[in-house]
Amino acid sequence: MKGIHIFLADGFEDTEAIATLDVLRRAGIEVKTVSMNEDRLVTSSRGVPICADVIFKDINSEANGACPADVMVFPGGMPGTKHLAANSKLIELMKQHYADGGIVAAICAAPGLVASQLPDLRGKKFTCFDGFEDALIAKGAEYVKAPSVVDGNLITGRGAGCAIDFGCAIVRKLKGADAVSKVRHGMMLD
Repeated sequence: MKGIHIFLADGFEDTEAIATLDVLRRAGIEVKTVSMNEDRLVTSSRGVPICADVIFKDINSEANGACPADVMVFPGGMPGTKHLAANSKLIELMKQHYADGGIVAAICAAPGLVASQLPDLRGKKFTCFDGFEDALIAKGAEYVKAPSVVDGNLITGRGAGCAIDFGCAIVRKLKGADAVSKVRHGMMLD
């Protein structure tokens, strides 16, 4: 899947989605939010309505050939993450995207429920919200208790309090450390 997309299903975690989006856009990265609903309106786990940029069914999933500049981002939150994990079309698209070399970025419950559906995770390092690590460990991945973890084309984050760090990890992978320094400085984090 070409481009950078944040997938939103009803019940997504507010901070994980919006802080990640904010960090990426501050870095000058073009990113689109994707509604998994029939329309662009998606409601967060805290009841905040968000108007996504596009609707999943309208995305051209036939655009094959993902590369390391293409990212599929999955925020956590309940029941949003369960909705993402249950969407077979989305999961198949993610698997193909990953196989083509695209980045899968998942935070909170999403590593355990969504990214865990990727094949061959043996030896991959990851993090997630406490209690969602078992599915990845069962596939041979190694849990690391850190705000964010980058291992090849898999980027994971621990939870809402780590969303800015997670977003910065994506920026670092795409644009390097200088871009992260500029974003962090602009947000008064350094």
